[in-house]
Amino acid sequence: MTGKSDMPIRKALFATMLCVAPAMSQTLTIGIGGSVTSLDPHFFNAAPNNALAQHVFDRLVERDARSRLIPGLAESWRLVNDTTWEFTLRTGVTWHDGRAFTPDDVVFSIGRAPNVPNTPSGFGSMLRTVARVEVVDARTIRIHTNRPNPLMPVDLVSIAIVSRHVGETAATEDYNSGRAAIGTGPYRVVSHRPADRTELARNDAYWGGAEHWARVSYRFIANDAARTAAVLAGDIDIVDQVAPTDVPRLRREGRVAISEIPSLRLVHMGPTYMPTWNSAFLSAHDGSPLQRNPFQDVRVRQALNMAIDRTAITSRIMDGMAVPAAQWLPAGVYSFDPATQPPAYNPDQARRMLGEAGFPNGFRVTLHTPNDRFPNDSRIAQAIAQMWTRVGVRTDVEALPWTTFAARGARQEFAMSLTSWGSSTGEGLSFLTNILQTFDRDRRTGAANSRRHSNAELDALIDAAAATMDDAERERKIQAIVRWVAREVPAFQLLHLQNVWALRRGLVHDPRMDERTLAMGVRPATN
Repeated sequence: MTGKSDMPIRKALFATMLCVAPAMSQTLTIGIGGSVTSLDPHFFNAAPNNALAQHVFDRLVERDARSRLIPGLAESWRLVNDTTWEFTLRTGVTWHDGRAFTPDDVVFSIGRAPNVPNTPSGFGSMLRTVARVEVVDARTIRIHTNRPNPLMPVDLVSIAIVSRHVGETAATEDYNSGRAAIGTGPYRVVSHRPADRTELARNDAYWGGAEHWARVSYRFIANDAARTAAVLAGDIDIVDQVAPTDVPRLRREGRVAISEIPSLRLVHMGPTYMPTWNSAFLSAHDGSPLQRNPFQDVRVRQALNMAIDRTAITSRIMDGMAVPAAQWLPAGVYSFDPATQPPAYNPDQARRMLGEAGFPNGFRVTLHTPNDRFPNDSRIAQAIAQMWTRVGVRTDVEALPWTTFAARGARQEFAMSLTSWGSSTGEGLSFLTNILQTFDRDRRTGAANSRRHSNAELDALIDAAAATMDDAERERKIQAIVRWVAREVPAFQLLHLQNVWALRRGLVHDPRMDERTLAMGVRPATN
């Protein structure tokens, strides 16, 4: 796998798209539905944080809107041998403060990213195979791995490059204040108000060419109806996470346009695998403690999985703007297994299996969910709660703002939680190594495994697939894991979303499979 510079093509595209009427506003106002919890690009691997960080910081390797690898701060890369990747860096790149970008900044960033304190879900899993980073010369680095890693360039798409001269003495709060939020990206931070907005200004010295928008106002608007109203009123230029119920009306609106693309995001839920749990969230029907964790029994997990009517959820709640899921990647993507389909809805069989597992009368559980992270998140949770209650598992729902949900989930407070994962890498190992592989800080696995699922057999299967250099053989191994997960049900895989944006007429948008809402993907329509 190699990367080659595409700068002439990109500059030509920029020039074409900038041929617009001079009266067009140079300010773009974006309304996002997911809350940005930090400006530190290494603090929390969450889509809203990553999208905002992409305006300010660059990575060695980037992805285009269709999740294909493209050069970033590395002009090209090559595999030297099974455990050595070489990257050729760009020249003439400067930080927002005017200092020159150097290979030492890459060394610092790769060392910092997996070691940020108090992260709810960090980036360690992407760097789990890195043994050391060697600076060969002023333009060349080599990343030596402790085992073969065919996806090293893919992993590096997630790692923002920060400066050593600022970052060495900076903590996460220094990035949040803006003091350390100095990148090489197309925009620089002007101000940041948590849970409200971030104001950005164009970096005219950007190595990729100056962007069209001189200013970008990146605003958090949690309420779906408020985002729709804002774009209809012209107060916001583009909004993401359009509520499925609003899409038909917006398609008929002359003031706005719809931009959409199939998503790489899976809505999933799963139970706690901790040996102890809060009995307020998991108990017998009368509130008395359970003698064992029912979710440790595969029959219970299989029963609850078949008690979910995914077709009803996609049609009635998502208005067709989602697809039932049985695996973490949608059809047509590398490592999707055509033989693995969503389980048939069968509440009668679910009741029988619960009885066989020793829970003929069921039990009681609280399902925690965000209420502002992705479209209809809390409504999906309510629907599943009703379905489970019908088979004897009385399910209460507690919906929380995303920032609160993420923090509490990272502390393993929930007995059952609904959330999502975007496999922006476009391949099957991202979900596995982050969500299902055993949490191990030293091995840098399970970074987002807040439920603490752990299975030695699955760990070994994941490790073997991750070290397979041949693409076809690696795909076969991942597909075998897809079947293992479908059988063992460590998590309930529910839906693949459709990414939908609404934008005012007169703008064009390049929709992204990774759902990131970027100013760089919005342009005035050409004459």
